[in-house]
This record gives sequence, C-alpha cells and structure tokens, in this order.
Amino acid sequence: MNIPIIDSHTHMYAEQFDDDWQSAVDKAIRTGIKTMILPGIDSTYFDAQMKLVKAFPNNCFNAFGLHPSHVKENFLDELACVEKYHAENPAVAVGEIGIDLYWDKTYLPQQIEAFEYQVNLAKKLKLPIIIHVREAFDEVFKSLDKLNDNSLGGIFHSFTGTVEQAEKIVEYGGFKMGINGIVTFKNAELPKTVEKINPKHLVLETDSPWLSPAPKRGKRNESAHLIHIAQKIADLHGLPLEEIAKITNQNAKEIFGEKIFKVS
Repeated sequence: MNIPIIDSHTHMYAEQFDDDWQSAVDKAIRTGIKTMILPGIDSTYFDAQMKLVKAFPNNCFNAFGLHPSHVKENFLDELACVEKYHAENPAVAVGEIGIDLYWDKTYLPQQIEAFEYQVNLAKKLKLPIIIHVREAFDEVFKSLDKLNDNSLGGIFHSFTGTVEQAEKIVEYGGFKMGINGIVTFKNAELPKTVEKINPKHLVLETDSPWLSPAPKRGKRNESAHLIHIAQKIADLHGLPLEEIAKITNQNAKEIFGEKIFKVS
C-alpha cells in the first residue's frame, strides 16, 4: 500500500521487545506504518518510551499516563511522575488513562480519582486523552459527563462497546474509537458493531504486544501487523484499503495534530 498509516496505540517499548525493539520499529516503518503513538502504563516504562522516541523521532510519539490497572496505593506518586514527564518532555496525549473493572474492583475510587485528575491535566496541557475502559463504560461516562467540554478530545482505545455506547462517544464531539485486532477474532461481536460505525469515527491501533490480529493469533503483536486490522475494517465497510487508511489517518491527525505525521 502506498499510503503510510498510523498506529494510534502501541507499546513496543514493553519488555516483550527488550531484545529487538529497534528492528521491530524498523519493520513497522518498512511495512508502511510510519507513525506510532506510544501510550504510557506507569512510571517504570517512561524511560523505555523515551528510548524509542529518541531513536525514531519522526515516527514514534510519546503519551504519558497512569494505566487504570496500575493504580495502587502509590497512585498519587505515580500521578506526580506523569506530570513531571509531561513538563520535561514532548508528548502528544495524556494516556493511557481510564477505568478497568475486569480484574479487580479494589481500587475503583482511586481509579476514578486518577482518571479525573489526568483528564484535568490534559485540559491544562491542551492535549487529548487516550482512554482505557474495560467493563466500566458507565463509570467513565459519568466522569466525562462532568468534565467534557470543547477543549477535550481523544480516543476510546480498544473499543469493544455496543452501538449505543459508540453513539454516546460520538455525541461527546471530540472523540474517536480505536479498533485493534479484536475486530479480526473469530466469534467476536465487535465486527457487527464496527459495521454500524461510520469510519470517520475510527482510528487504527494494535495495542502491541497484545491482541495480535488474525492471521497472527498466538504470536507477539507488533505495529507491523496493523495492516490486517485495516484490511478487516475495509472489508466490513466495503471500501478499498487505501480509503480506510486515508480516513483513519485524518481522524488520528484530528486528535493528535499534524505533528504526528513526519513521513520518513
């Protein structure tokens, strides 16, 4: 494909890439994935993110945030670190942030506090947010209903919600939905939902190293696999692959700005 495409969510700085992160990024670039957004998880990963951005300044772009599954007793210290890294380093978003009630509800009050704190940080910094939501749409919507305004936008990463939840996201005005390898999974409900969402509301993502798309199931995911996700969305909407690339690229630029597309 002649059109470079954007991976709006990849963690190729994670420990799964300790031995070959440079070649993995190179492979993605050769495959046509010229832009990769690197959302944070917690402070233990921030320096690894910086390493990729320094090595590939025209292709990799940072976001710093405290992932909801990493909200523990020390979450206030982590939030201070998020602010510090944003103050000292360029970033294109605050993330990934949100609420996750799939594994553990113990820290729900702290997750809500951390989420709302980081939403307000993003508004102060004039940056979009990257939202992680798992079995917690009601909680996330409750916070956003309170905090959303014309200055706020971002991505609902790894969207697996219903058509009604997608419509609620669109109503906020400044948000897109990130679609990853789940859309290719056998027996997944997501394809039926994605068929009903106008592509102008979607961005592409891998969530590498997790959620490898078919036909790469069972293998480590990486940004080079984004093409399989783009093709599936194109098939669902009956559009050429290059048209989906154009649409989702424009959507990503609307969220992150033109600075994320320095083709090299």
